Amino acid sequence: MSETILTISLGYAQIALALAGCLVGTRILRGPRAQDRVLALDSLYVSIMLLFLVTGMQLGTAFFFEAAMIISIIGFVSSVALAKFLFRGEVIE
Repeated sequence: MSETILTISLGYAQIALALAGCLVGTRILRGPRAQDRVLALDSLYVSIMLLFLVTGMQLGTAFFFEAAMIISIIGFVSSVALAKFLFRGEVIE
């Protein structure tokens, strides 16, 4: 019984995270300012990372956990670079 509940809840979580990724994608395309687009990009990284984690839980493989860790590292570095670019106008001093 608990395995069925876990399978159904993971399926719902995948659908919700995929929908969140689509909505954030529209914010990236329609964002009126660059700051809105950067914030939406951060949210996209988080939702895709969580989607990978939920998929890894459902399939029971470690590949998705490693991919989620790589996505989170790349997301953090790009967020810092974009914030520095928006604040100062250049990334490398």
